[in-house]
Amino acid sequence: MVDSPYPPVQAYLNSHFIEEREGRPLRILSEYLEPDARFEKHNVEDTIVFLGSARLLPKDVAEAKLQEARKDNGDVRRAEIDLEMSRYYEDARCLARRLTEWSKNLEGHEKRFVMCTGGGPGIMEAGNRGASEAKGLNMGFNITLPFEQSQNPYITRQLSFEFRYFFMRKFWFMYLAKAIVTFPGGFGTMDEFFESLTLIQTGKVNKKLPMVLFGKDFWNEVMNLDAMVKYGTISPEDLDLFIFTDSVDEAYTYITTELEKHALTEMARSQATAP
Repeated sequence: MVDSPYPPVQAYLNSHFIEEREGRPLRILSEYLEPDARFEKHNVEDTIVFLGSARLLPKDVAEAKLQEARKDNGDVRRAEIDLEMSRYYEDARCLARRLTEWSKNLEGHEKRFVMCTGGGPGIMEAGNRGASEAKGLNMGFNITLPFEQSQNPYITRQLSFEFRYFFMRKFWFMYLAKAIVTFPGGFGTMDEFFESLTLIQTGKVNKKLPMVLFGKDFWNEVMNLDAMVKYGTISPEDLDLFIFTDSVDEAYTYITTELEKHALTEMARSQATAP
């Protein structure tokens, strides 16, 4: 008698079945239902999403690596660039802290505008760290990858998620987001930024969603959006879907002003008309 790969247990406990092709719909559905249940349990209404590179370092770490490179005849130029880029880690940390302090002072029992990141190191860590320093709830949507991605220690434990599917992770990013801040990053950051723009541009997202592209020098060098306007692949007004800035103060003022004008006003209106 040949042993069956499917032991006599309930189907939902059968790991062989769940991991096979036939179990894929259940895996996908789980990544919708389980996060949704946790958001409801912790009264999380919406988020401010921080996007950016997993490779950027805190300033103190970058400074130590530069000293080590100089001492050991290492790659000094690479270490100097890492130190220069560390300003974005510190800016993300500061902005997340200030936005968390602002959101904690809002009225109501709901947890409004919770800082949310991809859960990993770099800019993601900075966003969770800043929110944690302000003693606020914060979320991390980690994704299982063969390299680079591991959960940072600053995420609120009850709101730390591990996704298998990129598209389910992206769904929750966009579904809950009321603002998005994009710091310098690589392919993943650009993918999330442009997908967000596409959903807004095509009307698939019908909420007002302020977007900030943080780091003028970096973004102006790595992409030329004006060329898209020049060649007619986007409209001039598409560039109004987000703002460029290098200033934490400007990003903070823009986001809070837009949220007070739109998201909070809409919430108050819906509460006033509720039966």
